[in-house]
Amino acid sequence: MVADSTLAEPLTGTAAGVPYIAVPPPDTSEPAPMIVALHAFEPPRSEAALAGTLPLASLQAWKFYFGLPLFGARLPDGGVAEINRLGQTDYLIQLYGPVVEQAAAELSRAVTELRERFPVHDGPVGLMGVGAGGAAALLALAESRMPISAVGVVNPIVDPTQVLTARERRLGVAYHWTEESRDVAAWLDFTGRADDLAARTPQPPLLVITGRHDEVIRPDHGQALHDALAPRYHPQALRHIVIPDLAHTMGPEPGLEPGPPAPGNVLADRALSEWFHLHMTSATQATLRLG
Repeated sequence: MVADSTLAEPLTGTAAGVPYIAVPPPDTSEPAPMIVALHAFEPPRSEAALAGTLPLASLQAWKFYFGLPLFGARLPDGGVAEINRLGQTDYLIQLYGPVVEQAAAELSRAVTELRERFPVHDGPVGLMGVGAGGAAALLALAESRMPISAVGVVNPIVDPTQVLTARERRLGVAYHWTEESRDVAAWLDFTGRADDLAARTPQPPLLVITGRHDEVIRPDHGQALHDALAPRYHPQALRHIVIPDLAHTMGPEPGLEPGPPAPGNVLADRALSEWFHLHMTSATQATLRLG
């Protein structure tokens, strides 16, 4: 295949209704693996912001940064005011849960369309997510049939109860729990769903990154997820790291564009790049490494 200079710059588009930014690998002369990334509710809260915050620039892979449902180009009628209304009505049932569920469910269709448009390998895809996007990546790992080669999540919402607690502290208003909301919280509590996360054969290697200064998903929450998975995972396929200078919010408001490079973000980007480089060269090599 001859290198195409038109592939040297990021491209934007929509696949299966999902807006994306596609960032090519350093070398476009041959097909490369693909990584799909999902942004957070907090900065970075757009595909452009995530692409600038965690660019994985040196990684020989196509990076596709997806926009979440109800964000950016997919804002509902009423715009941001409607999003705020949904959050105030019932943050878990009306906003967080539906966005995470749809984001995970639409991955496979979007990936299928992207394979037809870009020179990517036919093998499994890498998944990356931040915050709520990390939760969607974990949900896809637990429930989807999409072939996945490796997963890397940063400050993932491993349990939505922690988000509701943080909102209560910030807003001074207690969340009203119902039987339905308890069921949704249990469904999206990935520490409690360790069996589902570890059920794939072969197991996609999983990197969990938490920030030392994350006041929502504290490092001990990430460690709890790691510890729940450890008896079920090959040791080399599971890792939890804590980054000292990383907070839950990885950039300035309004979070639609990347902020200036921050030490914690740079370290997270480096760790993700190394993880995907190690585990994503091909599905065959990953299987051999996992033995």
